[in-house]
Amino acid sequence: MKKNLSRSLVLCCVAILCSACAPGEEAGSGEDRAPEPAAASALEIAEDVAERRDRFAPTTLEADLSALSEEDREVLGELVEAARLLDEIFLRQVWVGNPDLRARLDEYEGPRAEPAREYFRINFGPWDRLEEMEPFIGEMPHPEGAGYYPVDMSKEEFETWIEEHPEDEEPFTSLTTVIRRTEEGDLTAVPYSEEYRQWLEPAAERLRAAAELTSHETLSRFLRTRAEAFGTDDYYESDLAWMELASPVEVTIGPYEVYEDGLFGYKAAFEAFLTVDVPEESARLDRYKDQLPWLERNLPIPAEHKNLDRGSESPIRVVDLVFTGGDTKAGVQTIAFNLPNDERVREEKGSKKVLLRNIIRAKYDQILEPIAERVLVEEQRDQLSFEAFFSEVLHHELSHGLGPGKITKDGRETEVRLELEELYSTIEEAKADVMGIYDILALIEKGEMSEELLTTLPPTYLAGLFRSARFGVHEAHGQGVIAQFNYLKEKGALEVTEEGLYRIVREEFPGAIREIVHDLVMLEALGDYEGTALFLEEYGKPSPELLAAIDRLEEVPVDIDPVYPQAEKLAPTE
Repeated sequence: MKKNLSRSLVLCCVAILCSACAPGEEAGSGEDRAPEPAAASALEIAEDVAERRDRFAPTTLEADLSALSEEDREVLGELVEAARLLDEIFLRQVWVGNPDLRARLDEYEGPRAEPAREYFRINFGPWDRLEEMEPFIGEMPHPEGAGYYPVDMSKEEFETWIEEHPEDEEPFTSLTTVIRRTEEGDLTAVPYSEEYRQWLEPAAERLRAAAELTSHETLSRFLRTRAEAFGTDDYYESDLAWMELASPVEVTIGPYEVYEDGLFGYKAAFEAFLTVDVPEESARLDRYKDQLPWLERNLPIPAEHKNLDRGSESPIRVVDLVFTGGDTKAGVQTIAFNLPNDERVREEKGSKKVLLRNIIRAKYDQILEPIAERVLVEEQRDQLSFEAFFSEVLHHELSHGLGPGKITKDGRETEVRLELEELYSTIEEAKADVMGIYDILALIEKGEMSEELLTTLPPTYLAGLFRSARFGVHEAHGQGVIAQFNYLKEKGALEVTEEGLYRIVREEFPGAIREIVHDLVMLEALGDYEGTALFLEEYGKPSPELLAAIDRLEEVPVDIDPVYPQAEKLAPTE
């Protein structure tokens, strides 16, 4: 739901939503500050908020901690406290008025109070991430720039400012600044280390305390350098240290993904994954990193667009999740990730792929299998397999490290992310989906993966598309999924029966996957913003038959709502 609102209308909407916010700390500076509070009885909450909340199934997650020493457990306890602080930062990155609205909700005793509080917690704000960010509290439209920019700032104002002040381009487009207004109403860039100092400084203290506790040198180095980065906004050295991390405790913490920035995709959100390594599983998959140079050469695009010089160290970790903080908690839960996003690090060292084993298993059992029962033809729903799902997740993440990153456009050095702006996340997620399937098929043909996947992979992939489509058709992954449905159907690789059930057409499937990989990767290779917009316009709209199939999934949870009992036991007692 993207709208270009005038400044007066935006500020009016903010006032409507926040007029009863409880007194509290400043949410921003200048005109980014939340309005003063009023009575706490005027909250307008969607009547179906309880039903919305029930789409997320409470799920207790346990990690295998049996191999951890007492030292490792103490380290994890310090990191839990650091991760909790990132919740507070990300709440403000979603919208500067969120802390005041949360305080108001905490005091609210009117109708639907408890499910509203719960759904606010799940979404990190009053906008429903499964319903194109429509408000379920109040009427304020979701600000495209989230909490990173003034709510009344348009893309045009930002771009005009940079044209008139070229010296501001680097700080304004930085991953680690927010844009605020001065008292005179001008735009200015504020570093994260300044904007979020109240939480970053104590988080850094927790990281340093954990670094003192651990005897694992690579973990200590990462924690020390990351703590320093919280104060300098320079994450390069600590990203390199994270790539070399080899410890039973596998921690990821800092500003990473740019999905929340709907204006430009420039600004990184804070998040944390606290996990423990599953070494036997990691070792089983580690051989795939040796295939990355071959997979890059095998991409179905002209040689001049292949990224043959990118680092291929690319460690793969299979882990159990112990606790999360910040961005990754919001809405749909992450099952795997591929980081860092800094192209300098990727060029030098590649990227690390981390698969969250206990999350993947929970989603397969609670969501993927029930989806297949309702929307796939009978003979294909019986061919679903966890191994195929796990392989998809792995190769989706590997694919984020393949294809164009740094590119040359119009004679200048740039990055795909910067050229595609807010469309980048959508097209990159779709690329990783289909390239992951393309690569698995290639590795099967090469003899590197089991031929059993030829049977189980296509229907498992199809059920997975339905799982992702339910995240919201305009969410970064969701809209890219709709494009895959429509593209594959157009190419004859997907068909729908008279009963509305879906079937993969096996003889057409490999060719269609190859074609869509080519089309998406070339959009990135050329930094083609207009072409990407046209692709999403043509393929990114759900058909009536697809919406009808999704409606049949109403009784299946959309996602899980994790509960982390082990984290509570690990947290240090003060």
